[in-house]
Order: sequence, then C-alpha cells, then structure tokens
Amino acid sequence: MNHNIRASLSVVAAAAALLLAGCERPPVQTVQVGYRGVAMEQVNNPRLAAKREAANVVPAALPAAPSDPPMAKDVYQNIQVLDDLSLAEFTRLMLAMTAWVSPEQGCTYCHAEENLADDSKYTKVVSRQMLRMTRHINSNWTNHVAQTGVTCYTCHRGQNVPANIWYSNPGPRQAAGMARTRVPQNVAEPSVGLSSLPYDPFNTFLRADPEEIKVISKTALPAGSDRNIKQTEYTYGLMIHMSESLGVNCTHCHNTRSMAEWDQSTPQRATAWYGIRMVRDVNVGHIEPLQGVFPPNRLGPLGDVPKVNCATCHQGVNKPLYGVSMVKDYPELRGARVMAAAPADPAPADPSAAAAPAEPVPAAAAGS
Repeated sequence: MNHNIRASLSVVAAAAALLLAGCERPPVQTVQVGYRGVAMEQVNNPRLAAKREAANVVPAALPAAPSDPPMAKDVYQNIQVLDDLSLAEFTRLMLAMTAWVSPEQGCTYCHAEENLADDSKYTKVVSRQMLRMTRHINSNWTNHVAQTGVTCYTCHRGQNVPANIWYSNPGPRQAAGMARTRVPQNVAEPSVGLSSLPYDPFNTFLRADPEEIKVISKTALPAGSDRNIKQTEYTYGLMIHMSESLGVNCTHCHNTRSMAEWDQSTPQRATAWYGIRMVRDVNVGHIEPLQGVFPPNRLGPLGDVPKVNCATCHQGVNKPLYGVSMVKDYPELRGARVMAAAPADPAPADPSAAAAPAEPVPAAAAGS
C-alpha cells in the first residue's frame, strides 16, 4: 500500500470518527411501553440520565410557619398578592423565593433596600406577576400539573432568569435579493433540534390566536385541503421541541400505528394537550402584559418579552423535578385562599374521549 493510499484512508477514518462522535454511544436502554410491533418504546441513555438527575435535585424545604396572626398585610405595606398570609408564612415564602431566584443578590434583587414597599425596581413588579401566575397554574391548570403543582424553583433553579425562555426569532441575517424569499427554516436552530424545520414554532402555536396543530387530512386527496406540507413542518418543529424538552420519544404520547387517533394514544397525550393550552394562557395572560415593564436589555431582538415553552419547566425530564412536589411544602402557592380567574381557553374534560377536541394535540410526534 503506497503512501498516498494510506494517507487517504487516514483522512476517511478521521472523518468517520468525527461523524460517529456526534452519535449517541452505548449503553442505551430500551423499555417497551405499549403495543408490540408498533415501536412503542422509550429509549434511555444512563449517562445522560445521570446528568439530568443532577440538574433536577429538589432543595430542602424550610420549616413550616404558623398561620396565626399578625397578618403580613397588617405589618408591611403594598402587599398585593400574598395578603392572605400570616407574617410568619409570608417571611418564610420570601426567604424561599430568594433562594430559588436570587441566591447571590438576596432580597435587594427585587426590593429597594431603604423601602421594601417601593415598586421602582422592575424585578419586583415582574415577581408579583409571577406569583399571580404560579397561583393561577396551581389552582386552574390541575389537568396538567395535577396536585404536584409548580413553584418559582420549577423554572428558575437558582437563577434570576430561567434557563429556557424564548423570544420571537428573526432568523439569520440574509443578503439582499432572492435570499430574502427563503422561508423561515433550513437553519440549524436548537429550538427544533438543529433540524431544517421552521425554527420558530412557538409564535405559531404558543401565543394568542394560535394556528391549529394538524398534519393528517381527514379525507383522501381532498379538494382544498387545509393540511399542507408547510403546516406539517411547523407541527413537527413543535413536536421535536416537546420531545427534547421532556426527554421522551414520540411514543410517550402517540401510538405509531396511527399518530392521530386519540383512542390509541397514551394518557400522557391528554396531559400534553392541556399543557399546550396552559403555556398559551401563561404567555398571553401573565407574561406578555409585562411588555412595558421589562427594560430594553431583557427584551428579544424584535423587542418582545421573554416567554415560556415546555422546556422552561420540564428541563429534559417528562415530569419537572421528576415529579417531586414542592408545593406540598409551600401550600401558600396553591392559591387556595386567593383563586385566580378561569383559563381563557378551557380544555374539554376528556380530550381522549370518542369525540376528539376540535384542535387535537399534534398528530405527528410528541411528548408530555
């Protein structure tokens, strides 16, 4: 074998090694979760699972506080949300929130040191709205969060800003001319698993006036079908986001025999159906109204506020924090004493019933 051939083979071997480095190496565990012969199984990599476990450790709860008077509103000024708590409960929750959201900055991340009642810091106004949102979710979206509920820590994990938020995506910079006619895809964006799918499914599905999530036409070769390839691509983009956010396969929710059929889907599909609507409700009803509150440095490239999606809470596991309920230790966040308004888009009692919802959960791939 001459020198040139050996050199060529070395280059090929190096290229092959580089490609394989991007693949998931063993060990990989597969568990059957549904009907045989339809690939209803979950794939788990123990190495990745160990990393997820380390990132989903629940902090120890503070000792419970008595609900006896005095009430916090009778001691402090300008309490607008937690006015139903005793002084002891209020103080305990503030200490917990500080550890969950601003462990380094402390109370002054939200409060003016010289006047705790002052609302001049935008972070205080935002945190007040987030408290309303948390109570709203725990009171009115039990079809998704059940009795496990959510707390500030579910999203923040000790950070001022949650790790997984999103803004409207302007796409990559493009040269003038024909390049500007490119549809918003074919760019390796993390939002859709570095695929070539449309890179901003969130504006399409997780805000006000969302597009219907749909893939499969209900009749063969229909005239004027409202289910086209472009809509399918957007749906697949959202489904990839959901799958990666929850660390699950498509079969966590769907039967591969017929992705669209509710009566052949898993119970998790109904949970995901409610979750999509909960995220819309949170973005539209609680976060976007803060548009005039956030400073310019907290806005996206198109000037919009940071919003939430599935990854904001789930962070790689199918149940946030592996299903551990922090709300049981902080019942003040359940909202049982101050009930929020009903969701703007209430979901049907049982979306998996024979009469499927008018806008079913994506019919192509998903996770919950």
